[in-house]
Amino acid sequence: MTIPLLGPVSLTGFTHLWWFLLFLIVVAALAAMYVVAQIRRRRRLQQFANTELLDSVSTTRPSRWRHVPAALLAVALLLCTIALAGPTHDQRLPRNRAVVVLAIDVSQSMNATDVEPNRLAAAQEASKKFVDELTPGINLGVISFAGTATVLVSPTTNRDASRRAIENLQVAERTATGEAILTALSSISTVGAVIGGGDEPPPAHIVLFSDGKETVPNNPDNPKGAFTAARAAKDQGVPVSTISFGTPNGSVEVNGERVPVPVDDEMMKKIANLAGGEAYTAENLEELNKVYTTLQDQIGYETVRGEATTGWLRLAALVAAVAAAASLLINRRLPL
Repeated sequence: MTIPLLGPVSLTGFTHLWWFLLFLIVVAALAAMYVVAQIRRRRRLQQFANTELLDSVSTTRPSRWRHVPAALLAVALLLCTIALAGPTHDQRLPRNRAVVVLAIDVSQSMNATDVEPNRLAAAQEASKKFVDELTPGINLGVISFAGTATVLVSPTTNRDASRRAIENLQVAERTATGEAILTALSSISTVGAVIGGGDEPPPAHIVLFSDGKETVPNNPDNPKGAFTAARAAKDQGVPVSTISFGTPNGSVEVNGERVPVPVDDEMMKKIANLAGGEAYTAENLEELNKVYTTLQDQIGYETVRGEATTGWLRLAALVAAVAAAASLLINRRLPL
């Protein structure tokens, strides 16, 4: 949770769990001592056999509200116990040292009009939106692929270059999915050696956008095939997330004839599975934008464990102050 003016006081774990358990026992012991003291006090009062004499000694009976300051003080001690135990919470931070390569299929099937106005135009619109919303510190590269794969923009933080490359995409024949993945891996390796800033290569991710199965080579398990390339990405620690775009009813006109080009989800799912990524499907622009939003959330940010002691200490101090004020108002003295 988050308390206004206090900062985050969320709790996902402790760095010193034993301290938490130890001080929790101390707080519980103090609470037990308070209860015992109240019981003994009541017994002493009950020793007066003559209730009229008791009333003459104390004209007003103690109110139950007198216990409020002690209860608040116990809560403050409990909050201090949590703070001393080193609480932690998850923080979602934008990535700055990372590489993402967007590989877009520009084979002839992307001219299919089952998605308005056609698959390629919709892909361009959604991809540009993805580029604009991606975390600014990420190095983004753009690759187009049909019969061969071409690096349009090497991974960079220059989003204008990526947008222009996507706007100028043109369709071509055949689909070399495996070559696209291998080209992306090569581009990631090159920029990773330049970025530096750590003992290990920067985290990388490939987003593979396509509407159909690989046609070059004929067997995806060939040296440059899609499945072989996906395994290579897995070995290099680069997940490949796939987007299958289109419907089963897509078709294009070739030499005056309508040729069916149904989307091939199965190959894309297997590529993602082999490469350790996620497989997504979209049949229209709205769904495609949602997929890109999900990817931006997953790729653009990382969750790290952060320290949360300060918030708990502030809350403990506030509760302790309220306990002191309540004691002055109710019992006319500070809690001892």
